[in-house]
Amino acid sequence: MTIEWRYTTHDNLGVLSLAGYLGADATARFTGAVGWAEARGTGPVILDLTELLGWSAGGQLAVAQAARRLAASGRHLELAAIPADGSLVPDAHGPAVPVHCDLPAALAAHHRGGELPAPSRGRGAPREWRSDDWPDTPNPAAPALIPV
Repeated sequence: MTIEWRYTTHDNLGVLSLAGYLGADATARFTGAVGWAEARGTGPVILDLTELLGWSAGGQLAVAQAARRLAASGRHLELAAIPADGSLVPDAHGPAVPVHCDLPAALAAHHRGGELPAPSRGRGAPREWRSDDWPDTPNPAAPALIPV
């Protein structure tokens, strides 16, 4: 099993969401997704693990490597909704990686004036990219639509 990913830009941050299992066979795909996020956004990258079924020690090390890679380019990595087992391989050689209980809490940590960061409107519309088989689930960072 591998992972699927979705990257959404917000004002001054990005959200990289993963679905599936981050094991040894998925680390190359994850590294590619991090590169995609690095090239297309600014500010911190929140790694949203809400849809992640689990991760191996190798997958956790790939996350630590992503934190180092982003730090080298002047950005930092934060985690939201780590898998239920709560495990995280500490990496004493890398930058600190803040962990949030879920994606709304991670976004709220970056709020300004009481409002959550909106999807980026830099060129007129929010920007989002995803792998071909990303599950069609609602984006918890998107505002809810209320029928009128």
